Amino acid sequence: MKRIEAPWRAFDALLVANRGEIARRVLHSARALGLRTIAVHARSERDAPHVAEADEAIELQAASDLGAYLSIDAIVDACRRSGAGAVHPGYGFLSESAAFARACAAAGIVFVGPSADAIEALGDKARAKAIAQRIGVPCLPGYGGDDQSAAAMAAEAERIGAPLMIKAAAGGGGRGMRRVDSLADFERLRAAAAAEAKAAFGDDRLLLERRVDSARHVEVQVLADRFGNCVHLGERDCSTQRRHQKLVEEAPAPGVSTRTREAMGEAAVRLARAAGYVGAGTAEFLLDPDGDFHFLEVNTRLQVEHRVTEAITGIDLVEMQLRVARGESLPFAQADVRFDGHAIEARLCAEDAFAGFVPRSGSIVAWRVEHAEGVLVDHALGARVSPHFDSLLAKFVTHGRNREEARLRLVATLEGSSILGVATNREFLLECLRAPRFVAADLDVGWLVEAAAAWRRPVSDARWQAVASALWVHRAMGTHGALANWSSSGPRHSQVALAMEGGIDAVPVAEPIDDEATTSAPEASRWRASLEDAHDDGFLVLVGSRRFLLRIETPGWVSIDRHRQPIHVAFEGPSRAPTRMWLDHAGFAAGVVDAASLPSRQTGRDAGGELHANMHGRIASIAVAEGHRVNAGQPLLSIEAMKMEHVVSAPIDGRVAALAVSIGTQVSPATLLVRIEAEAA
Repeated sequence: MKRIEAPWRAFDALLVANRGEIARRVLHSARALGLRTIAVHARSERDAPHVAEADEAIELQAASDLGAYLSIDAIVDACRRSGAGAVHPGYGFLSESAAFARACAAAGIVFVGPSADAIEALGDKARAKAIAQRIGVPCLPGYGGDDQSAAAMAAEAERIGAPLMIKAAAGGGGRGMRRVDSLADFERLRAAAAAEAKAAFGDDRLLLERRVDSARHVEVQVLADRFGNCVHLGERDCSTQRRHQKLVEEAPAPGVSTRTREAMGEAAVRLARAAGYVGAGTAEFLLDPDGDFHFLEVNTRLQVEHRVTEAITGIDLVEMQLRVARGESLPFAQADVRFDGHAIEARLCAEDAFAGFVPRSGSIVAWRVEHAEGVLVDHALGARVSPHFDSLLAKFVTHGRNREEARLRLVATLEGSSILGVATNREFLLECLRAPRFVAADLDVGWLVEAAAAWRRPVSDARWQAVASALWVHRAMGTHGALANWSSSGPRHSQVALAMEGGIDAVPVAEPIDDEATTSAPEASRWRASLEDAHDDGFLVLVGSRRFLLRIETPGWVSIDRHRQPIHVAFEGPSRAPTRMWLDHAGFAAGVVDAASLPSRQTGRDAGGELHANMHGRIASIAVAEGHRVNAGQPLLSIEAMKMEHVVSAPIDGRVAALAVSIGTQVSPATLLVRIEAEAA
């Protein structure tokens, strides 16, 4: 076999140039190999979980938190200062940067990944596709040429025909990607994709590909060493996506025949060898309804979903990356790879999945992760979710003897886990895992969008409100239990008026307050409850016409009409005067406050023509100017946040009276964006 010459040397200290759950994941395997570990962090993350787990930590000097992890000079300097002989980039940030790999080699530092030349050859979609075509790997008809002019691209789009996909040549993650169903829309979508690609990757080159409807997104994991050995570890199905970003992944891909698996695996290995690839990488394919596969791209790094491959093969991919990087050969051949059972991964993200997947940030008040047989959870949950990074909070991976066992374990694990303080997509993930099409493994890249159109945000009912009311009063009574609500004249009565805060989980409730106060805070859901002491630490709770007997039991449990059920609750404020309560119960989580504490200024803030940001982010594009007339639903601008672009549309017909932001402006929740004045009929 051909020996691939690449900079390498033995090392005993590893610097992890990343953060969050992937940094913790890499640290785990590095420690198992006996390596000294060094973490790096932005200034605001000195207390982050990944920092605490490393042997040493170095603060990266940069103008921003995001910039810290993107600074090649700062990370190379941290390697020098710490004596780290190698650096693992994780995924995201600099993991697919040829410039970073080249800078590490120049400094005598082992980059745990492929060479800079291999990254440039396969990390660029257009170059990777050219290699695939040259060696006979099936590709979709398309265009990735040097002439990127509007006229040339339009001509190529006409040749390919609709539907087609526009993709950023220099990166992925759904950024710079647009679907074109009508060529009449091509130029508008091309310009938008180019602008997004330029902002995300510093490169506005695009490629075009014929769109294959009802296709599946299937990828193959490869491992290669510097001695020319290369194997594949089977495939993963990543068809469950939202906004071209993966949400649920599984291995093996359901319904893929042994013949197709071998053919895709062989194609992936040929691609890696053609580029002189060393390390772990992933070749992505579209699998059409006829069972034919077509090359999409190569990810020259570890994937978020690598854990499902580890679960069914028993191979630690990070360990293999580290062993290969220090000059070892792969300890197994293709014939040695065995597959056991089925694994599914779900990505828990800080986002409001029922409101366009708007990212959320803020303080985590409490969190709970379910652990059980066949369950693995990667996370770096701490005190705060930063608005400056990806929205991924944790990866839940379950393994079973078959797909159904893995699915049921994942449902149970998500049901038993919760995060209080920040909205997450947990309920959306559960809808996905229970959906008939997912259960039947009837998957393609569009199935989730189609199915989710009928899904609705979970709502609180009178039972949930009764539990919240009892917990609020119980907290206010302090440590004296039911006796605090007793008097010589008989049981005392308590009245509470509570509300769920707007912007967290603003949903309708079963028994709303029926008075004028309701209209003062339309962003919150409100209710009244009457509680009567029932002794034995219990309450009789009346919410509207519903009556419940509740008993607060051991931490994490409540009895409702003698039915013991789990809860997850956390409070803010003094013990007898709570200012806020977070409750997760019966599949619904929300922040609760005293209704009287909500200011009336919330009234109709965005009900008319004044639009405010509801997330942290950067203004990526603006489609209007002051004085323009707009129609309700017309796109006004977009906000880039946590790897996704979110379109803000006009709520009413009218004229743009004020445009308060410009492209590149950093915004936070409540920042004024646009004011529209309704025009007289």
